[in-house]
Amino acid sequence: MAPIGERRERMGQLDADAGDSLDAESQNLWATVLSEVQSSSASKLPTTKSILVLGDNECGKTTIIAKVKGADEPRKGAGLEYYYIDVRDEYRDEQAKLGVWALDGDVNHTGLLRFAVTEESFEHTMVILVASMATPWNIMDSLNKWAVILQDHIDSLKLKPKQRAEYEQSMIQYFQEYTEPDGSQQLSTTRRDVNPLHPQVSVSEEDKVLLPLGDDILTKNLGIPIAVVITKSDAISSLEKEHDYKEEHFDFIQSHIRKFCLQYGAALFYTSVKEEKNCDLLYKYLVHRIYGFPFSQQAYVVERDCVFVPTGWDNEKKVSILYENFNSMKPDFAYDDVILKPVTRKPVQKDAEVVAEDEQVFLMKQQTHLAKQPAAGGDRESPMRSTVAGGKGTPTPRATSTPIAVPLTSSPKKLDGKNPATSEGMLANFFNSLLNKKPGATPAGTKADKAVTQHAAAELERLTRSKKTVTESNPNGPSPPTS
Repeated sequence: MAPIGERRERMGQLDADAGDSLDAESQNLWATVLSEVQSSSASKLPTTKSILVLGDNECGKTTIIAKVKGADEPRKGAGLEYYYIDVRDEYRDEQAKLGVWALDGDVNHTGLLRFAVTEESFEHTMVILVASMATPWNIMDSLNKWAVILQDHIDSLKLKPKQRAEYEQSMIQYFQEYTEPDGSQQLSTTRRDVNPLHPQVSVSEEDKVLLPLGDDILTKNLGIPIAVVITKSDAISSLEKEHDYKEEHFDFIQSHIRKFCLQYGAALFYTSVKEEKNCDLLYKYLVHRIYGFPFSQQAYVVERDCVFVPTGWDNEKKVSILYENFNSMKPDFAYDDVILKPVTRKPVQKDAEVVAEDEQVFLMKQQTHLAKQPAAGGDRESPMRSTVAGGKGTPTPRATSTPIAVPLTSSPKKLDGKNPATSEGMLANFFNSLLNKKPGATPAGTKADKAVTQHAAAELERLTRSKKTVTESNPNGPSPPTS
């Protein structure tokens, strides 16, 4: 039998060993719990992601956002609009709100971009450039304009040069690592990366060889993911009917858009909310690029109104396939020289219809109107001729064959308001000349000659009486001229 002290020592050793094992188990349990919490928190959808939508007015920005968002009717605002899209991960039962900034088409509002894209939100933002197929002559001008505005804003951000270079390198890497998905392949439930917008380098360059980019690819690398969305693709049929567009015109448009996308490393979508083409596909691609959701849709360029070109798939060789359909144009033709803007004519305002009256009725009205007016020229009757020379009420007949020139004024007193005697003297001389007129001026013995002579004699007699009256009333004044 062992001594009592030895047994106590063994029992103490056993108790110490049991306590150490319990401590180890508790530490392992806490480590397991912490790892599970960390893994579950890493799998949650981030809430800092956002989309910036740029484009001209009436290009369909608000409509395509409402369609992707799942809203029935689009709501239009002014300046810088904000929306959100509910994003849900069905595999993990997680959801988040994807913010959407939509800038007004007026370039005067570009200063509001500082609220949408900042130094902190740059790495979590994706850009969508929107143009409309309803006005294909404006597509390239619109895309280039907004791309320059975006570049100017990014240059104004206070991004560190090293950080900016990393963003640009991530765009190059994404383009180089693109692989065509297999539609029949089972999709994985694991998301691709913590930040798919700017994927981190997972393997060293020694372990993985990346092919170099083409000469025209990412020549204008902005370091931010971009998607080009051409809305209203259903307008292609109306362009054929109204503007006589041919198949080569649409291939020419697509070739220029795809070249633009290659320069900026952008994806391309032809969408139609009216016919519901590529709207769901746009949503799936956005959550794939932003959150890393699985995506299995291959590039599609067969149908001219529902084109889809993901980032990384296209190159100059694939674009050149469109050149085979060119007959009346060449690939190097300027876009504006081929896709001409139609001449817009101002709508003519229609006046009220005027119904012309009957010709004979019109002539009768004119005849009545002319009869009411006084005779023109020498036939204009002087008020002095409305009375006879002797002051009797019967009018004196006018001469119809020989016109007589009379002063323009109707009263001799109005010729000279200061000296009426002088005016009457002039009239007396005038009528004397008529009385002394040689009979050879008009045919002798005619009624017109007698009428003129009688009328002149009557007027001369009246003037003579008026001169006597003036002389009697003003004996000291100048004597009127004698005939």
